[in-house]
Formats: sequence, C-alpha cells, structure tokens
Amino acid sequence: MIVITGAAGFIGSCMAQKCNEEGLTELILVDDFTKLQKKQNWEHKKCLDKIQRDDFFEWAEKNANDIDCIIHLGARTDTTETDYSVFEKLNVSYTQRMWSFATQYRIPLLYASSAATYGAGELGYLDDESIIPRLQPLNAYGKSKNEVDKWILKQAKTPPLWAGFKFFNVYGPNEYHKGRMASVIFHSFNQINETGKVKLFRSHRPDYQDGWQLRDFVYVKDVVEVLYWFCRHSHFNGIFNLGTGRARSFWDLASATFAAMSRKTNIEFVDIPQDIRDKYQYFTEANEEKLYSAGCQHDFFSLEDGVTDYVSNYLIKKSIY
Repeated sequence: MIVITGAAGFIGSCMAQKCNEEGLTELILVDDFTKLQKKQNWEHKKCLDKIQRDDFFEWAEKNANDIDCIIHLGARTDTTETDYSVFEKLNVSYTQRMWSFATQYRIPLLYASSAATYGAGELGYLDDESIIPRLQPLNAYGKSKNEVDKWILKQAKTPPLWAGFKFFNVYGPNEYHKGRMASVIFHSFNQINETGKVKLFRSHRPDYQDGWQLRDFVYVKDVVEVLYWFCRHSHFNGIFNLGTGRARSFWDLASATFAAMSRKTNIEFVDIPQDIRDKYQYFTEANEEKLYSAGCQHDFFSLEDGVTDYVSNYLIKKSIY
C-alpha cells in the first residue's frame, strides 16, 4: 500500500486521485481531516484508511511491513507566516521523523521540497546538491524546506530509494481552500468574474516591467505524473527540480486565463504588499536535466493548455480532481 501525507490538501489530494486513476486504491491518506474546508478534496477518494497526522507514526509502527512507498506531501505552505517554530514542527521535524521511519523499515520515500529554497536565484536554479548548503531562501517557509534538504544530505543511513522534489509554481484543481496562498490563476479567475479585470503586482525593480516578472508555472497534473513515475520506476536517489523548465510572465498567465474564459484581457497593476516585497521572487525557472537524466521523460503541459484545462474543467464547474 502507498501512504500519501497532505492528502486533504492541494497536491496531496491530486496525488490520491492520480493513484485512483491508475487503479490503486490501497492508499493510506494522512492529514488533519478535521478541517472541513478541505473535505471535498478527499471525501470521494478510494482508500484503505484515513489517518490523522498526529496519529500516523503510532499507526505506521504497527503496519510498516505493509507499506510499499511513502509520498510525503504534507507541510505548512504559507509563505507569509513569519513564526519559524510553526515550520520547525510541521515541515522540519515531521519530515525528519518520516525519513527516519522510512530508513528503519526500508520503505521508499518521496518528499516535497520547494523552489522557494533558491531564494532570489543568486546561485541559479540548478538542482546541484552541492549548492544546497549555500542557498539563501527569502522566507521562513523556504528556509524550512532547505533545512530538511541539508539535513537529509548529511544522513549516512537512507531509505532504499528516496527523492526530494523542488516544486516550482504549482497551480491547478483542489486549491479552493488555500485563500491568499492559492495560485494567481485561481485569484485571476475570481477577479475576472467579479470585476472583469485582473490585478497583477507592479514591478519594484527597474530590470522588470510591470507584469513581466517570470515564474516557472507547473500544472499539478504534471507534478503528480512525475511523482507517480518515481514511485513506480525510478532507481535514482537525490533532490530534483520539478517544473516545466520554461519561465513565463504573469502577464502571459493572466492573458491565458482571460482566453480560457473567452474574455478580453484587462489588467491593472497594484503594489506588492510591504510584508512580502523584500521576499518576492522575480524569476524562477527549473533546470530539468537531472530529472530527464533519471529517465523521467515527461511531456509537460504548456501554460496555455494547463490554464485552459484548469479553468474549463474545474474552476468554471467548481469541481474537484
């Protein structure tokens, strides 16, 4: 059976759906299932059981021999949270404990890192593990993810197979609960419906025009396809980028959203809030050579195709993947 943590959340619930589509129903879903705003993400997923996050390790000690793989996607992902102790508990300590458990019982482990670990990109976006100790994340969330990566690379004992994934800007269905942390596409769709226009952040750097800040936007269906491939096929251990390898502008993203809604592009610029201005990434782009070298030759959605699928099949219909 496969354990998926964060299964009530955005990427975790999509991972559960991907497994269901592949005919896998022997899943153990792990999360805080008391949060009712996430219920629609998991209530129709086929699984063996749902385990509360705080009860997982007690359950796992009794069932370790039946676990074939752990896909650890549970984390606190609020990039505006400044209390590092929150991330220390939910992101760092919990993942370290998961690693130790997987190592002890010889269980393959996949876990979520983040492109937020790259900070402002001073050292580039190459998933070279030798640069990880020198990365300077811009916020507490990114720091927590990088601390996990650094700790893992120091471990002499490891699970039999393991991989970490630096997720770039993931968007797609099942993020209805994320509020301010939902993707720009989600917010753009709602703004277009309410006002007929989209608000994008103004640039506060002279080398970027307004709306032309660049990010590697990756569709969540691509993310879970790659994770599923590693779960079933990979024999390469390490930390990998997971993005499309092509940076696109927020203007492109907003325009694609208007097009998917058959509306005329209408964009207004607003200042980046002061609380995140000095932590704002102006450019991210995944180098995917390491991923392809591992044998994962996944063909990613283009931004336009991903946005169209998301808007047409989920946002307009208010449906869940």
